[in-house]
Amino acid sequence: MRPFFGYHMPSFTFQGAPEVGLFDRVVELAQAAENAGFDLVTVMDHFYQIGVVGSEDEPMLEAYTTLGALAVKTERVLLGTMVSGVTYRNPAMLAKIVTTLDVISKGRAVLGIGAAWNESEHQGYGFEFPPIGLREDMLEEALAIVRAMFTEERPSFTGSYYRIDRALNVPRSIRRGGPKILVGGGGEKRTLKVAAQFADITNWFGSLEEASAKLEVLDRHCEAIGRDPAEILRTVAVPVVVVESERDKAAFLAHIPEDRRGTVAPVTVSEGADILGRYLDAGFGGFIFRNATHRTPEAVARVGELIKAMRSGGADA
Repeated sequence: MRPFFGYHMPSFTFQGAPEVGLFDRVVELAQAAENAGFDLVTVMDHFYQIGVVGSEDEPMLEAYTTLGALAVKTERVLLGTMVSGVTYRNPAMLAKIVTTLDVISKGRAVLGIGAAWNESEHQGYGFEFPPIGLREDMLEEALAIVRAMFTEERPSFTGSYYRIDRALNVPRSIRRGGPKILVGGGGEKRTLKVAAQFADITNWFGSLEEASAKLEVLDRHCEAIGRDPAEILRTVAVPVVVVESERDKAAFLAHIPEDRRGTVAPVTVSEGADILGRYLDAGFGGFIFRNATHRTPEAVARVGELIKAMRSGGADA
């Protein structure tokens, strides 16, 4: 199977970039990812920066405005969020937004969605932040509505949290059956159960051992509802940074705080192909790299060399 690669942009903080040129840097990176062979470009759907990336007050562009603009600056890559919080938008409105993105991009939209988690921005923006169990219930209802809006002419739905009444979604998406749905999160009891029902793509974090355990859980949820697990592309955020040489490894680690050095490993192309090959052998089909660690077009191009190696059989070397 051809490995799938996504380039995720959780950071809009670029050294030396004036505020008026911020989006130009985003375009530059998205186009570099497209040229490097990535299949998907995503942005976070957050309103504040999150702690694992930077300080809360760093710049954060609204996701769908950004994606709509990127749609006219790119030609091939899929575009979506990693991932939209279910609490941020009415699901019928979200389906309309993503369908519009699909029309603008000529069939390249992906709907990424999850149960939401960042309480700080909920408080700041006045969004309700119910307990996780209720948010999972909301996610399941939201996905039912989104799928219906993508596939039916005038769907209706009545749930505990949302309702639609013969909702109209015109123009229809370019992609037949609607944009692919990416369910983010690895909660084994609820999130993966919802993913088994609705997802075309999943994305998880964690070591190979941690992430691989979720593959079996997702398989069991699929079997319980009679769905072929092979229909779902499983992707993982890989903790590697592609560098050119051993000297570059040392230079990279010198700029990483000691408490974070165990979370990301600098690797050469051949080392990266070996690591990713193990994920492929375990049952994953795709990998997500981030602009928090690959911040320049040159760094993205180095990942492009890894992509070429993987697709030409480098993982088997």
